[in-house]
Amino acid sequence: MTTAQRIKAEIGLLLYPDVQLAAVHGLTDLFRIASDMSAAHGEPPAPAIRVSHWQLAAQDTAAQEHAAQGDAAVECVFDSHPGPAHRLGHLIAPPSLVMPARMQPMAGFAAWMTKRHGEGAILCSVCAGAFLLGETGLLAGREATTHWAFAEALAARFPAIRVDSDRMVIDGGDIITAGGILAWTDLGLTLVERLLGPSVMLETARFLLIDPPGRAQQPYGRFVPRLDHGDAAVLKVQHWLQATGAKDHAVPALAARAGLEERTFLRRFRKATGLRPTEYAQHVRIARAREALEQSRRPVAQIAWEVGYGDASAFRKLFQRVTGLAPADYRRRFGIAA
Repeated sequence: MTTAQRIKAEIGLLLYPDVQLAAVHGLTDLFRIASDMSAAHGEPPAPAIRVSHWQLAAQDTAAQEHAAQGDAAVECVFDSHPGPAHRLGHLIAPPSLVMPARMQPMAGFAAWMTKRHGEGAILCSVCAGAFLLGETGLLAGREATTHWAFAEALAARFPAIRVDSDRMVIDGGDIITAGGILAWTDLGLTLVERLLGPSVMLETARFLLIDPPGRAQQPYGRFVPRLDHGDAAVLKVQHWLQATGAKDHAVPALAARAGLEERTFLRRFRKATGLRPTEYAQHVRIARAREALEQSRRPVAQIAWEVGYGDASAFRKLFQRVTGLAPADYRRRFGIAA
């Protein structure tokens, strides 16, 4: 790292048994190139991505049991910016070199990832890495993608996951899954766009001669929930809203879920997220509606109902206010479904 850079975020890559090292090193290089592009774009200090690699500290039974409690049996074995204390904003489970049936159970990593997620880290997977992410239990009731050849196996092993292998990247806000074995490029560029901006993402893609992900070319900002604020009660509610699509966002119920009095909950939620609960729920719903418009030909009224709006006219007005486009115009511009 040069003195002209500042750490924008730290991304951790998991070195689990039989992990595909090409993806690990490829993502490491991609984030370094993106950081270099960022440094060339503006005045110092330029934002940079810190990359770290993590593996189990020991493989003996006692260490595994220790790790299963989410304790510090996972250690950093590579750090692009050594020195400062680690603050993991994202964790990525890369692809595996072996078929899912041969992947080892990884309770230690799963528990460690769950604990980091509870602290605000965004969890990501690529291809068969979804099986490691599935062990956390955090994908239950949520949509996720993996390699098309592994979709049935993922659904069979984790029946509570809604597997959609037709999509390359599914961004659930606090959890992101990517499909094919080379989809680490899509995930990596998605994170670069999110952290360093679309210009740096596109320049990185051009330099690497790879196609940018479709979503990242959109001129309209994506809803990126603020998860690293440190308020555990509010974070618990955010995770629930993301997992349920924010269809039930009544303040009394949310306050009860947080274990707070309503006025206290409203104050802390606004302070932590920058939004009122109703506004936050709207962003979660509109994000899901955008993906449905991009990925399907379902009628707008049906999508409105699916994301929680019984009045299609009100949904259209809200969608245009948030995205700058009417739903039909948005689909014409960004839809990829045949």
